Amino acid sequence: MASDGGQKGKIDFSEENRTDSGIESIKSLPKDDQYAKTIYDSVTSNTDAKDKLDSVTEERVDSAYASSSLTVESLEDYLKVCRITSGQSGENTETSKSIEEEVNLLSTITEDGDTILHLAIIHEETDFSRQLIQLFPKDVLDIQNNLYQAPLHLATYLNQPSVVQDLMKKGACLELQDQDGNTPLHVACEQGRGECASEMIHEVSSSKLAHVLEMQNWRGLTCLHIATQHRHHRLMKLLMKKGVNLNIQEGTSGKTPLHIAVEIHDTASVNLLLNKGANVDAAMFNGCTALHLAVGRQDATIANLLCQSGADKMIRNIEDETALDLADGNDDILALFPFDDIQIMGRTVGVNF
Repeated sequence: MASDGGQKGKIDFSEENRTDSGIESIKSLPKDDQYAKTIYDSVTSNTDAKDKLDSVTEERVDSAYASSSLTVESLEDYLKVCRITSGQSGENTETSKSIEEEVNLLSTITEDGDTILHLAIIHEETDFSRQLIQLFPKDVLDIQNNLYQAPLHLATYLNQPSVVQDLMKKGACLELQDQDGNTPLHVACEQGRGECASEMIHEVSSSKLAHVLEMQNWRGLTCLHIATQHRHHRLMKLLMKKGVNLNIQEGTSGKTPLHIAVEIHDTASVNLLLNKGANVDAAMFNGCTALHLAVGRQDATIANLLCQSGADKMIRNIEDETALDLADGNDDILALFPFDDIQIMGRTVGVNF
């Protein structure tokens, strides 16, 4: 992976760039404006929001997939005064301002880099989120907060397929990576969000999807690696249906999804990958095949499955070890390696008496 990959597609949220981009600062709005007062009070409130996702990360008080910029209560207050259309502009002069003023308020970015769309998704205001998506141009839909999460990341994590669908139809970018290098599809594969993944895959072109399926997060993992790692078989099948490379190697040690399935002793994933045509003899950077891993982990069941699928028992890793060398006296595994065979030019040939 290129060392500068993490910077691609990210937005600089410095104060200078926010001003240049035309995003209005909350504090610059007149305090006697009802809209401005509501937003200003919400964003500057010292009350901490109820965090829905504490377990995601400890790098921010409210977690990587939530924001404390607005409390649940203050967001509700904001929704009461925030108008997307001007159809009732004459009913209440105090709360119905010009479209330009409304757009300025809607385009405010909080200190955490969240737009009102980020916050609406976080607080599960689905209907409001969908209205905002229709209102905002594509560039706003792709704004990433300080943790590089776009609205599509958040909608996927919080399992809001209707919001994901609207974002994709409006042209939201599927290639944006968060602070861990995960695209929204990576998030879906990690969290088991099958419906969200289906919406993404359905709406994106084949060429763009192929690129996303090859993208690695900062740990070197692609979407198929992550789906396999978390035993999300439905998502694995979905990716396979779309032509994902079954033998793609992750970036740190060269493991294929088959290696990962063997490591976690997931027989179902091993069967699925082999039945779909995964290379049983694919080697990691250190030369180990899936059979090396299965034998090294004393997993006779998977080792037998690999052998039945034609695994080469005589492949040597960079330590010059065959899978048999790693058997460590396990009788069930040793039974897979007949001792009445001979080798010709490094290949095992059975001898019948």
